[in-house]
Amino acid sequence: MSDHNLKKSIEEFMKKSTFSGAAFVKKEDKLLIEAASGYANRAEQIVNSVDTRFGIASGCKIFTAIAIAQLVERNVLSYTTKLSDCLDVSFPNFHEAITVHHLLTHTSGIPDYFDEDVMDDFEDLWKETPMYLLKRLKDFLPLFQENKMLDTPGETFHYNNAGYILLGLIVEQQSGMTFQKYVEKHIFERCGMTDSGYFSLDCLPRRTAIGYIDEEAGSFRTNTYSIPIIGGADGGAYVTAPEMVRFWNGLFSYHLLNKENTRLFLHPHVSVKEGVEYGYGVWINRRNDRIVKFHVMGYDPGVCFHSAYYPQSNVTVAIPSNCSEGAFDVMKEVESQLELLSDKVK
Repeated sequence: MSDHNLKKSIEEFMKKSTFSGAAFVKKEDKLLIEAASGYANRAEQIVNSVDTRFGIASGCKIFTAIAIAQLVERNVLSYTTKLSDCLDVSFPNFHEAITVHHLLTHTSGIPDYFDEDVMDDFEDLWKETPMYLLKRLKDFLPLFQENKMLDTPGETFHYNNAGYILLGLIVEQQSGMTFQKYVEKHIFERCGMTDSGYFSLDCLPRRTAIGYIDEEAGSFRTNTYSIPIIGGADGGAYVTAPEMVRFWNGLFSYHLLNKENTRLFLHPHVSVKEGVEYGYGVWINRRNDRIVKFHVMGYDPGVCFHSAYYPQSNVTVAIPSNCSEGAFDVMKEVESQLELLSDKVK
């Protein structure tokens, strides 16, 4: 299969599956796939393009983890620093042994403000706390600050959004900057991600996709009242697909962390299940005792996102969508087609 046929095959799959979003795939410096489908604005019928900005939900937890790793690299704190020693916030029921490492690896055992294993609908959160009031990271604290621990620190992997809110607050306290400004300056600028940022839902810049929630009988609504008004340390940044690929390049070319700290950042720190591990803010897939995939993902109402780097082939993929599902299917199709292409080359 030629590169042209690969691109055409993915475009046909996106159209057939009514995918709304973009796909951008590079092998080192060679562009393999650049495609988009669906509408960024359905009412005005403004189509998505490869350079459309999309929300990526939890896909940006890796930015939070890098911000912390940069503070570690500058000796501002360490991975073994206790939460109580780097954040001036009271948590009356939290275990005193919680460290930065525990928060990064979802092993802190703290209560979450949204537990994906217990709660089905992210939108239910905003019935008691209006989403438009959550403008700063500290605004999330009342949702979990007084609650009791779920596990002993270090014992169990339990995906935790509140832990990343705390990491963002640590970044703010230790850097003297808002979390969003820190990421934009020390991560996005270093990677040339000039279109990416944390944008308020009531003030989205041009070329930004509106998130859509599809309902029965072909109806739909926007996600304006379904997610926090502005993204933060646990999710909600906006990126373009090419700029997400640029981010991976910046990480692996040591523009964000030095070589030693990059290696530690990407080390599998905790086992999630067979073949799946977690580093700092990044999922890691292993096959036959070899790492085959570093990836991030994000899901919110009206948002789904997958992005990955495959070290054995030096391929990088970014697939954002402004709908609640679809990115995973496109990702698997890209992986399938790339495997076919690799087999033919062999």
